Amino acid sequence: MRREIFETEHEAFRESVRAFVEREVLPHHQRWEREGAVDRSLWRAAGAQGLLGLAVPEEYGGGGSRDFRFPMVLAEELARVGATGPGFRVHNDIVGPYLTELATDEQKRRWLPGFCAGETIAAIAMTEPGAGSDLQGIRTTAEDRGDHYLLNGAKTFISNGILSDLVVVAARTTPEGGAKGLSLLVVERGMAGFARGRNLEKLGMHAQDTAELSFTDVAVPRENLLGEVNGGFSHLMARLPQERLTIAVGAIAAAEAVLAETVGYVKEREAFGRPLAKLQHVRFQLAELATETAVTRTFVDRCVMEHNAGGLDTVHASMAKWWATELANRVTDRCLQLHGGYGYMTEYRVARAFADSRVGTIFGGTTEIMKEIIGRSLLK
Repeated sequence: MRREIFETEHEAFRESVRAFVEREVLPHHQRWEREGAVDRSLWRAAGAQGLLGLAVPEEYGGGGSRDFRFPMVLAEELARVGATGPGFRVHNDIVGPYLTELATDEQKRRWLPGFCAGETIAAIAMTEPGAGSDLQGIRTTAEDRGDHYLLNGAKTFISNGILSDLVVVAARTTPEGGAKGLSLLVVERGMAGFARGRNLEKLGMHAQDTAELSFTDVAVPRENLLGEVNGGFSHLMARLPQERLTIAVGAIAAAEAVLAETVGYVKEREAFGRPLAKLQHVRFQLAELATETAVTRTFVDRCVMEHNAGGLDTVHASMAKWWATELANRVTDRCLQLHGGYGYMTEYRVARAFADSRVGTIFGGTTEIMKEIIGRSLLK
């Protein structure tokens, strides 16, 4: 089915991204998977190519477009080749809106040029060892000391955590529990008391640096408060739909890529003296997966256009996120099975995709949380 959401400028951008990935990503990705992080030079190259800060105003060095189809193309091209290392989606699609929508003019001048150039790598720190996805359970504290906040606490599973130069930290600025009293503080590389733990060893996404962060009496200048004091929870909630949408975009693109590769494999691989593609069971399996991916693609594309129009709500973003990520897991699992023993070998892409896709149903809010959001909306 022909996709109709892209225009000429998006296809031109896709060609540019594809050439960048072929030149700057693919030759190095296996090494990055062994090393646990991409080279910082990749970020500078991406900045020079205009791939960072796509929605940042041009006056700060960004692309100046709020059209989500551009970051969608970037996510799709990385997923097409299984390049999970570059943390551009976290930088652009998740952290970017906090800086463009909540930062003061002074903060924008200070942070956004480096953000767009790839000199300042960004991360966001919400998840804690004891709180998981429960933002209301955050225990990291930021005590108001007049001209600065004294930040104490720990975060975990932070994407871009090792390489990051700028981290948006959710912390409690009042002692009340629940959603009250959370604020967002920007912690910068080199601040005394800010430490990074180990680069976490994960099941998949080995080239994506993921870290534990700790804050011990970190004096964060008051000028680094992002948004309103005690307004952190509402700031986070308002931007979660885009975070979940970008996860869905990556998930369906990855599922499509693995399915296409598997179709090619079964045409060539023989069993019992004939190609696997001649077996009815194999054809039925592929028919089911092709149908599910086509239906999911249509829904995700529609969500992107709704988001562009300002109409994507939390419920539909949650639907897209849980369905697309669960589908990616089903597709990679069944495609691995169709590869037989070779599917279990990491030299085959389907094995790496099987491991890489698994986290999709966890980060950005688990499938169970997505269903709870949807269910509550139906029954309120």
